[in-house]
Amino acid sequence: MAQCGRAGTEQAGHGELVRSRTAASAGASRTGRLEPSGKKCYSTDMTIEPVQYRISGHNAATVARSIERGVRLGHLQPGDAVPSVRALAERLSLSPTTVAAAYRDLRQRGTLIAHDRSRTVIAHRRDLATRLAPEIPDGAVDLASGNPDPALLPDLGPALASVGPVHRLYGDDPAVERLLDLARQGFAADGIPAEHLAVVGGGLDGIERVLEVHCRLGDHIAIEDPSYIGTLDLVRTLGLIPVPVAIDDEGPEVDALTTALDQGVTAVLLVPRAQNPTGAALSQERAATLRSLLADHPEVLIVEDDHASFISGVPHHQLIGDRPRWAVVRSVAKSLGPDLRVAVLSGDDDTIARVAGRQRLGTGWVSHLLQHLTATVWSSSASDGTLEHATQTYAARRSAVLDAFRCRDITATGTSGFNVWVPVAEEVPVVQGMAARGWAVQAGEPFRLDAPPGLRITVAGLPVERAEDLAVDLAEVLDQRLGTRRG
Repeated sequence: MAQCGRAGTEQAGHGELVRSRTAASAGASRTGRLEPSGKKCYSTDMTIEPVQYRISGHNAATVARSIERGVRLGHLQPGDAVPSVRALAERLSLSPTTVAAAYRDLRQRGTLIAHDRSRTVIAHRRDLATRLAPEIPDGAVDLASGNPDPALLPDLGPALASVGPVHRLYGDDPAVERLLDLARQGFAADGIPAEHLAVVGGGLDGIERVLEVHCRLGDHIAIEDPSYIGTLDLVRTLGLIPVPVAIDDEGPEVDALTTALDQGVTAVLLVPRAQNPTGAALSQERAATLRSLLADHPEVLIVEDDHASFISGVPHHQLIGDRPRWAVVRSVAKSLGPDLRVAVLSGDDDTIARVAGRQRLGTGWVSHLLQHLTATVWSSSASDGTLEHATQTYAARRSAVLDAFRCRDITATGTSGFNVWVPVAEEVPVVQGMAARGWAVQAGEPFRLDAPPGLRITVAGLPVERAEDLAVDLAEVLDQRLGTRRG
């Protein structure tokens, strides 16, 4: 039972841009909107600066390219609202279905995002090469970076001292058997076949290698919405098209995955527990339903990113079933430390053989020093209770926050892992309001495709006694900034 209380003129190519300026200071702040006519009005404290960018195109592909060109050249800025589907369709003499298809493709690529029920805007996204971690204001409590609590990670000192200075040479076995044995035990405990294993350089490396050997440029891939930023970036970088699958606290929604499968996706990529950013975890009943659904699509590749397996705090319910193409990747970053760039990949024999073959052409293998270190830390932290203590502490912190939110009628989800997800009407005002009160939280926009707005709050490092303070401040921000605490 929760206890509630407080503890000049220029023209660009294709005739799309016509810009006129009045005398305004170069550094004046401004906000903008793109009207259906193409006229974009910026207001500053000194002047009005009308800018016109005319979206053009004769089909969905050319409309999408026109918008992307405007973004690339800087004429369409993050946060700018694009015209409604109906308004742009009328101006371009196209059907609303055609414009809607262009917008849908741009959302999947991360160029556009649904800001609320009535507006679609240019996404606030950095280039992949320059994407940075969230900025944490001085003195703020970091609930945004997504890191594990350093105090709950095992001490690497004894393990480092025990790793012998033995050189491994070309042609040696790429995997350390001791590490594979530990991984086999974990997979077997969850009913996951472990006859074929590979050691990869972290969770995303494993996902990339599996997708790379099975998918081709332009393939559609079903992915949870919202989903981890790094995963979305990876999928797009590989030239794959993410198909959003709505999720709730029990995992992917059945109707949403059915729709994605009917669209002919090549692969399904999901997080079975400790889902980032929502904290969702597949329930036994949901997993059984989805396995039955997927059984009718045996050609579809299933990839499970079980990144927080040791410390997720809930059982693993898998979707792979008896399939010809599948992979489960388990990283040690969250449980043993992010700097241990090691994960173990289990899969069908063809998938693992392809991954190993491709790995030999690139990195060759994951450093045996890292593998030995990981195996030593893994074994000792399992036997001395470090992993169990971390699991229980993370669960207690997450439960304390959810209970405190519930007492103040703040809707939130999160049954496992490091994060909770709070639906909101608008993200930026809440992030700013929380920062003013000393809390750094993460806006949900980079995680979303079609999902409505929300906040990711990483509670892994938040002491239980601070949960009430967080809830009180968030409730005040939701009431003062948005007039409601329901997203």
